Amino acid sequence: MKKTSRRRSAAIIGTTAAAAMLLAACGSSSTTKSTSSSSTSSTATKVKGGTAYFAEAPGASPNYIFPLTPSADFSVDNTSQFQILMYRPLYFFGVGNKAEINPSLSVANPPVYSNNNKTVTITLKKYKWSDGETLTSRDVIFWMNLLKANKTAWAAYVPGDFPDNVVSYSAPNASTVVFQLNKSYSPTWFTYNELSQITPLPMAWDRTSLSQPAPSPTAPNLPDTTTAGAQEVYKFLNGQASDPSTYATSPIWSVVDGPWKLSSFTTAGKAVFVPNPSYSGPVKPSLSQFVELPFSQAQSEFNVLRAGNSAITYGYLPVTDLSQKPYVESIGYKVEPWIDLGFTYWVENYNNPTYGPVFQQLYFRQALQHLVDQPAWMSSFLKGYAVPSYSPVPLAPANPFADANSKTNPYPYSVSAAKNLLTSHGWKMVNGVMTCENSGTSATQCGKGVTKGLALNLNLQYASGNAFATQEMEAYQSAAKKAGINISLSSATFNTVITNAVPCKPAQASCKWEMENWVGGWVYSPDYYPTGGELFGAGSGANYGSYSSAEANKLIAATHTSSNPQAALNAYQNFMVQQLPVIYQPSPDYAISLISNKLGGVTQNPYLDLTPETWYFTK
Repeated sequence: MKKTSRRRSAAIIGTTAAAAMLLAACGSSSTTKSTSSSSTSSTATKVKGGTAYFAEAPGASPNYIFPLTPSADFSVDNTSQFQILMYRPLYFFGVGNKAEINPSLSVANPPVYSNNNKTVTITLKKYKWSDGETLTSRDVIFWMNLLKANKTAWAAYVPGDFPDNVVSYSAPNASTVVFQLNKSYSPTWFTYNELSQITPLPMAWDRTSLSQPAPSPTAPNLPDTTTAGAQEVYKFLNGQASDPSTYATSPIWSVVDGPWKLSSFTTAGKAVFVPNPSYSGPVKPSLSQFVELPFSQAQSEFNVLRAGNSAITYGYLPVTDLSQKPYVESIGYKVEPWIDLGFTYWVENYNNPTYGPVFQQLYFRQALQHLVDQPAWMSSFLKGYAVPSYSPVPLAPANPFADANSKTNPYPYSVSAAKNLLTSHGWKMVNGVMTCENSGTSATQCGKGVTKGLALNLNLQYASGNAFATQEMEAYQSAAKKAGINISLSSATFNTVITNAVPCKPAQASCKWEMENWVGGWVYSPDYYPTGGELFGAGSGANYGSYSSAEANKLIAATHTSSNPQAALNAYQNFMVQQLPVIYQPSPDYAISLISNKLGGVTQNPYLDLTPETWYFTK
């Protein structure tokens, strides 16, 4: 089983004692299943070279290479398991399978806060781009200039947060960047969720066409230095990123600072990486090649793996094939659950012109949530390889963030409770479907904007490729029907589902979608501290259903500045437990990984980042 995950986002170096304590606590990773790490016998002999084959999640192949990624492409398969191999963020998260910052793999040293936490100073390490240029503070400024001029196109944008909360930024020398903030922020939050979002970009990209030569990093008046120029550069780079057929041959994407560079890439999503000989980081690749293989179905992947022939070095076991565990172990694989720091949900479109007003009613969301039988789904469909989700704050791996309310289900499975919520708010069963009989805004009526005679005939699209997802959605459809909610199910690839589920306005053609379930939910990255602004702040790029709540905005903002960050986080998550901005469903382990016994050096990152540079073959 491998679930597909929308992106992502939590961890980093603390600049205060409180932050250090928080990180230490976060580093304790455990669930009812074994922790996700892999090692080889100390007697095994390391072999240099070889090709490792990694199975991509079903229907979720990479299709966007530019790190300033828009909402429709903001997914684990693009960011954590593709882009990050080539383009390193300012700060790297995950030490083995622990949810904490990785100082050694970060491009910058820990940030220094001063001026009552309104000034942040960052010093870069000595890295080089593959074209021979030195990575400098100008590359960070390039990212900031593009971001400032194109922020609404960026999936991680939260109005009022990064980069809006940066009054100015400067590069006093080649290795130093200074940010001046608009007020005092919690260093924990600002490091985890703001600085974490920066990926230095090579100056070779600072152009508006392929016909232009790569500019000198020291050239004055480059396009990104004006707003209009930065918009043109983004338009060019986004256009290049929208053509996967050119990824391996492009003079743009071949300039990397990560440990890997593309050797070949197919539009189906097969990616062949080779080591970047100019990589400046502490761990150089041992493998000769790293290959990512696309699959449309989990079963297709498993059929290839169980056939042997080393066609897959690092794959996954579909939950429906758990009985095959002894067999795959007998042919040379270790079985290790991969647990990510995230939660799983599906989104309703609050701006859908017909059903948006219905989704905006809390009682209706409560009714929908009462129809999710989390304990049964976890035991029957996921075979125990999952934890429940009752709020946006994850329960696994073990972490200091989730409070008691996030561990308790206020809306347990109950068809009768769902039905009663509807009938007590003006709905009546007509030919087996609940229909608004009593429109209006009083406590016993359907609610603002819900028209009389509207019947609950809803569409729910989910990502194909995993049998457990089909089982869950069919069980939900059956329960909903008993409550008088007629749900028409459809499935599509993960990439199609996340393309459909985008923020929209009621009048837009793209706003016809009603409910979308990409089956993977959210992994906390590049916002590593789970405060929710990126997901549920009004106008945020990853607020896919356009949820909007003044109280939620206030509680989210408090987590950014509070001197008691855990108290502020508790207030936020307790509100989200009750308010149901999305429909929570069980969070499966990201994968039941199958790792060849011949592959050493593997650790399973809790933010789902791949680090094949640490892998090696043994004999």
